[in-house]
Amino acid sequence: MVAKKKRWHAISGQPLTDLDKQVMYWENKGKLVPTRELIKTPEQIEGIRKAGIINTGVLDEVAKHIREGMSTLEIDEICMNYCQEHNATPACLNYEGFPKSVCTSINEVVCHGIPKAEDVLEEGDIINVDFTTIVDGYYADASRMFIIGKTTPEKEQLVRVARECLEIGMEVAKPYSFVGDIGHAIEKHCKKYHYGVVRDLCGHGVGLKFHEEPEVCHYGHRGTGMLLVPGMVLTIEPMINMGTWRVFIDADDPYGWEVISEDEQPSAQWEHTLLMTEHGVEILSY
Repeated sequence: MVAKKKRWHAISGQPLTDLDKQVMYWENKGKLVPTRELIKTPEQIEGIRKAGIINTGVLDEVAKHIREGMSTLEIDEICMNYCQEHNATPACLNYEGFPKSVCTSINEVVCHGIPKAEDVLEEGDIINVDFTTIVDGYYADASRMFIIGKTTPEKEQLVRVARECLEIGMEVAKPYSFVGDIGHAIEKHCKKYHYGVVRDLCGHGVGLKFHEEPEVCHYGHRGTGMLLVPGMVLTIEPMINMGTWRVFIDADDPYGWEVISEDEQPSAQWEHTLLMTEHGVEILSY
């Protein structure tokens, strides 16, 4: 029998820390635990925190200007200009062929909407603006929902519940809990409203790369997925559909990026970059 490869190793010649003991305990119980490389150093956390400040600033700038009659291409220009003024780089630009700096997803577009001159915001639209910033090699990632003018009560509720899902996920993300605890709590909340939690896309580790371990699913069972350990940095970003959780890629998108709800009902999403601490999560970008 081939021995199972350990993901966590104590540092040679050094005594075991409380963190080492906790992680090794759960690994010996057969749970998935992070590698030591996923635990960010204080210097790395400071770098990610600086990227998070700029990333939040980008979304604040969008919030100042977003309005009816604005094209999503104009939103992209706002994001690009802010990055240039703050010596930052938009991570999305040219990432695996994505042609713009930001994702702008309107109504039934779940995520990865591509900014276009012809996509003009109208009264009643809901739109997710999702931006990832690179500063000195460190990444921070967040998204917000915006309601254009006055919309329907149904869309207002969807946007509110999607934000509640993020907040609930953050609340249960405690040190030495599991990624599955986050998904379980979010899915339970959504079921009250008969909403669909998108399963094809998820949150993720972030900081030194755009996407790192662990995958943070927004549905699932308690006690499953990776162990959450102080020093990990990740996103929680539930995508909540008014109807089915199923999605498809827009056949008319030449880049193959735009994800749409299968029944073409509206979708909403909020996302924060979060640092796992000894007491819970600290928001690094929102």
